[in-house]
Amino acid sequence: MYAHSPQPFPPAGPLPDGTGSATGSAPALRPILEPGRTCWRVEDTTRLGVVVDAEDYFALAKAAMRRARRSIYMTAWDFDARIRLMPQTRRPRRPDRLGTLLNWLATTRPDLHIHVLKWDYAELFDLARWSHPFMLRNWLTHRRLQYRLDGDHPTGACHHQKLLVIDDRLAFCGGLDVTANRWDTRAHHAHDPRRRQPDGKPYEPFHDVMMAVDGDAARALGEMFRDRWARATGERLTPPAPQPGRPARRHPLAADPWPPGFEPMLRNVRVGIARTDPACNGREEVREVEALHLEAIAQARDVIYLESQYFASTAVADALKARLAEADGPEVIVVNPVRTTSWLENTVMLGARARLTRELREADRHGRFRLFAALTDGGACITVHAKVMVVDDRLLRIGSANLNNRSMGLDTECDLALEAGPGPEHAETRRAILHTRNDLIAEHLGATADEVAAAHRRLGSLTAAIESLRKTVGRTLEPLHDPEPDGLAAAVADARVFDPEHPVGAVEIVRRVLPSRIPRTRHWLTLAGILALLGLWGMWRYTALRDWATLDSVLSAFHGLGDSPLAPLWLMLAYVAGGYVMFPLTVMIAATAIVMGPWWGFPTAMAGAVASAVAMFWTGRVAGRDLLDRHGGPLIARLNEKLADSGIAAVAGIRAVPVAPYTVVNLAAGASKLRFGDYVIGTMVGLAPGILAFNLLGHQLERTITNPGAGDIALLVAMAGVAIGLGWLTSRLLGRPGPDQAGGKPDRQDDRSDERPKGRNLEP
Repeated sequence: MYAHSPQPFPPAGPLPDGTGSATGSAPALRPILEPGRTCWRVEDTTRLGVVVDAEDYFALAKAAMRRARRSIYMTAWDFDARIRLMPQTRRPRRPDRLGTLLNWLATTRPDLHIHVLKWDYAELFDLARWSHPFMLRNWLTHRRLQYRLDGDHPTGACHHQKLLVIDDRLAFCGGLDVTANRWDTRAHHAHDPRRRQPDGKPYEPFHDVMMAVDGDAARALGEMFRDRWARATGERLTPPAPQPGRPARRHPLAADPWPPGFEPMLRNVRVGIARTDPACNGREEVREVEALHLEAIAQARDVIYLESQYFASTAVADALKARLAEADGPEVIVVNPVRTTSWLENTVMLGARARLTRELREADRHGRFRLFAALTDGGACITVHAKVMVVDDRLLRIGSANLNNRSMGLDTECDLALEAGPGPEHAETRRAILHTRNDLIAEHLGATADEVAAAHRRLGSLTAAIESLRKTVGRTLEPLHDPEPDGLAAAVADARVFDPEHPVGAVEIVRRVLPSRIPRTRHWLTLAGILALLGLWGMWRYTALRDWATLDSVLSAFHGLGDSPLAPLWLMLAYVAGGYVMFPLTVMIAATAIVMGPWWGFPTAMAGAVASAVAMFWTGRVAGRDLLDRHGGPLIARLNEKLADSGIAAVAGIRAVPVAPYTVVNLAAGASKLRFGDYVIGTMVGLAPGILAFNLLGHQLERTITNPGAGDIALLVAMAGVAIGLGWLTSRLLGRPGPDQAGGKPDRQDDRSDERPKGRNLEP
């Protein structure tokens, strides 16, 4: 069934890389996995499997969820209920769309409770793709299917763990979110018609890895999820347990959630669980992921193999530099994507990668370091999203943590690690670790694991083996050399605002971004203004004032204004005043829609939002334009020019997908070089779909909340569909190419795999 999973590793005998017999490994000085230091716990698992790429993982996840009896826990950086889990099958076992499957399971399994948790800021992606808001799904799905957003993290951090836990008996952990842009086969063809987003757009080839465990290891991951759920929601979940009087024969297919046909790679082994958990809300920080990386690098003998989305961790780079400087240190092989699909990620991470790899090559006196890019047919880039570390035949680590600073101390992460001891009783584990590494390398080279092992055995060097198997066309690993960053990329990399090693407070962010040459008085005035904005935002979110920032409170105030013949004018003034105190705009728009009705609600809300935007724009222009022009530095200058060049499209995009509080965007736009006319038009275009959606939903939403009925819910769904359709149409119109592109090349985002990526420097 799962033809693309790693093939069974070789039987007992010489190790596949030619390092000797299975019993001849040198004894370790100390264990790498040490609870309380390099990992949280080390737990037993009766079965362990490695799943490569989402074709297999999504199919296995679906099979496991269908066998769930008591609980399904799913947590991720992002989640998209619209995706199909098995697009490779013409007629998959239905239901196949993720959201429909979960709702069907909750409806048909009376003892099953499903909990889905994702990072709260990832909700912006739902707005951008015109999907149902995450929390609205609780109204549209079964009561035993709960969706929640996780905001329990420091400023600038994100929850990045990717877990799927079934009945506390089976768990998957690794780098794959169950969302769009992830499904792909291990062939990674440049053009695969099945590799499309739910809206039909194609995306680049995508590579990732998961680990499956059961037994005590799965129970521990279930415990981790319940703790995270409690922190995010305040609700304590009860661990699943067999219900008395309900024998297993009532659900014969679900007696064991391990999917049929998924052959374990190993049985009866122990697995370490390593975490990153930043200091927040009185909790001390946890940096087990970083400690595990550093300990594994320090104990490596022959080869350190790494796959990661990024290569920007200062701590990991420093540890590798020390080993590369040794005369008999290990080879270090890193596989990355050429670039990411995000302009901001490229700016932040590629500059850091270029700097760190230059330092590593300077330290590499013996030629043992290689950074490779994964390419497929036609030279198309493969998005390497895996987070894998293999050290000799001793350690296999698969998880969510990237090789960047954030994953070491700012974002929440979870990695699983398998360690093999030196004795003959661990020979099978050592062979499995080596085979997994060779199998991953073989996938990138379009070869087989046996061919990689034979080349390594023949040449005595894994780097030389890769070089001997590299091809000039098709699937290959190509040496990667990034150009030295300059301008904006260098400024962003040096500031390290977007990739810090630990939570960074507002004062520290200002200190990193603002140039030191700003006059002292202006510096403190600017700092005071930024802190005032942050304080206002925090008051509405964390203090007693949050009781006023609710729909009920605003409705009460707006109903009083609505009785006046000058109601639209008073409401517009309320919007302007709300902008100056950072009152949540969304609450005001929703209240306006309910109070004024669909005909007057839309123009009133639009006029109020634009009036607030204009007032804050000119406040920012008067107060901040001169400061940015004179003292902004290269980072601010480049951002300023880019924003001004984009004009209406940039403003509309920021309004459609709000990346910062409304007041902050307005002030920043006023201080920038944006033309006032472009700003107003872009604001209206970007806000229109959202305001229209609220007005279509306004009265019906209030009725559904206070006195819901079947007809109310059906009409609500229909109105929401109309609003989402209008928003989708607006986004499509905004994304059309200009006249100079008509009849020319298609948009780059839809055709990225048709050309070799620009801006990279690969060795010939």
